[in-house]
Amino acid sequence: MTRTIPADFTDPDALAQAVIDVVGRRIVLGLPLGLGKANHVANALFARAMADPSIHLHIFSALTLEPPRPKSEMEARFVGPVLDRLLGGYPALAYAAVQRADALPANIQVDEFFFQAGTRLNVASAQRSYISANYTHASRYLLDRGVNVVAQLVAKRGDRFSLSGNSDITLDLLTARQAGQAAFLLVGQVNDELPFMPGDGDLAIEVFSHVLDGPAVQFPLFAPPKEPVTDAHYAIGFHAAGLIPDGGTLQMGIGSISDAVAQGLIVRHRQPAAFRETLERLAPGQPVRHAEPFDTGLYACTEMFVDCLLDLYRAGVLKRQVDGAVLHGGFFLGPKAFYTALRDMPDAERARFQMKAISFTNELYGDEEAKRLARRGGRFINTAMMATLLGAVISDGLEDGRVVSGVGGQYNFVAQAFALADARSIITLDAVRGAGPSTTSNILWSYGHGTIPRHLRDVVVTEYGVADLRGKTDRDVIAALLAVADSRFQPGLLKAALEAGKIEAGYQIDAAHRDNTPERLAAALRPAKDAGLAPLFPFGTDFDALEQSMLPALAALKAAQPSPARLARLLWSGLTASSKDAGPALARLALDHPGDLKARLYAALFKGAWRATHRPGIEP
Repeated sequence: MTRTIPADFTDPDALAQAVIDVVGRRIVLGLPLGLGKANHVANALFARAMADPSIHLHIFSALTLEPPRPKSEMEARFVGPVLDRLLGGYPALAYAAVQRADALPANIQVDEFFFQAGTRLNVASAQRSYISANYTHASRYLLDRGVNVVAQLVAKRGDRFSLSGNSDITLDLLTARQAGQAAFLLVGQVNDELPFMPGDGDLAIEVFSHVLDGPAVQFPLFAPPKEPVTDAHYAIGFHAAGLIPDGGTLQMGIGSISDAVAQGLIVRHRQPAAFRETLERLAPGQPVRHAEPFDTGLYACTEMFVDCLLDLYRAGVLKRQVDGAVLHGGFFLGPKAFYTALRDMPDAERARFQMKAISFTNELYGDEEAKRLARRGGRFINTAMMATLLGAVISDGLEDGRVVSGVGGQYNFVAQAFALADARSIITLDAVRGAGPSTTSNILWSYGHGTIPRHLRDVVVTEYGVADLRGKTDRDVIAALLAVADSRFQPGLLKAALEAGKIEAGYQIDAAHRDNTPERLAAALRPAKDAGLAPLFPFGTDFDALEQSMLPALAALKAAQPSPARLARLLWSGLTASSKDAGPALARLALDHPGDLKARLYAALFKGAWRATHRPGIEP
């Protein structure tokens, strides 16, 4: 049998022409979400369509990755060099900049079912072309649109190609193609930094029609910097870590809350007494459900393989195997060290981390009996922006209809939690957002948009504790959520519930929950932090030592922004402070020799913040 060898290209423009020669001038281009996009291929096709109005290009994707955009000059001074270090050389997706300017021509359409959080809030064309979809339904919608090209970043080994960190939708599309339900070109762009992941995404050469490879099209993988873990997120993480049974199944996404959950699980495994004591200080009177070390260990079945799951594996927490794997995932995205670790693993060890179709991880359909057996003790941990006092969850959009991110797989896992006999959906939520006078509650009486309806309310975790809502009456749900709300907002929330007749007159929040304040939280976490159990970056950071030393001052400066009085104190303190101690930090911000008045003000404010955070007893 003769093998079909794909056409090889080193020039993206020549590949784009070859694709057009096959499919014609109407291109429906599917790009995997996040890391898996073949940037040079996408940019070449986009350039052709921009130059030639007779070419109609319809891009269907999600999570278009772009470097973070600093929100202030001070943030730009600090973050800019970090982003250059981490993302320098990453080829921007050309369609993103044109879309952000609301300048896409009539012959180009970009539809996405998930946004990089907040990046498209004020982009009218992107808001209009957003598709509200469960992750598992996205492949259907792409097939309905008549996809004729899928362009994916791949790893190469001999004559095999790996879908690597994005088997998610592509595998489902290939299944449809094999069944005769679709006819599309699979175009691969080889990237040498991608780890070659074994499993279902390890594909024969003949699956591809065209391949772009060569030194000119290599580029560094997108690697977002890790966020420091705040007190609030450590409290949420430790609470959630106490809800996960040994021998269970874990799913969670990216972000500092997941890092905090993972760190909480490691502390529980290695120092169970300290873990229990921390939980008891954080939520006096609340029962500690699980504080035992992990004997059987956990198995991860998760749409996103986040880097902290690799840390759980190294710590001996993630070790329960299903079909030889400790983890089944749909896609991954993380820091450079994560990609390097996967690349450098021996093949036998890497085989414990299997990348699958999103229909496998996010649904029970297909070999359902085996999936149910494997996913015992499921704990599906997802983050929300807000929740109502009746248990509805808001994770993807705002009341005015604008989309912040997307539904993604959150609904999939909430549904699984109810479909499996012993599983739970755990929604993590900051009780408040903002600082100073602009602080607002993320627990609301009502909201005009929802992601998870209240009839699927289950477990909600804030920094102040755990609210178990499953099967409860509206009255008891309200009482449980009031107990984990910030105390500054409890009276107003209780008043709304009383006015609606949803809780009895005379109801009072228990005294144990009327001190839900950041100050009490900080005091409760102090012993764990002093013992090194809750470090700012539990799993490493791309910030160097000087940059790490600057973070408390920058955080203090940001927290002071809503308060003119606090800013004035920092400014006066900075104007009277010596530059000696903060000298290297000021140089790092290019403020050691400020030229104009604005730069001198920034330098003084930073010196004041540095002084407040590095000299005890000085008020920030």
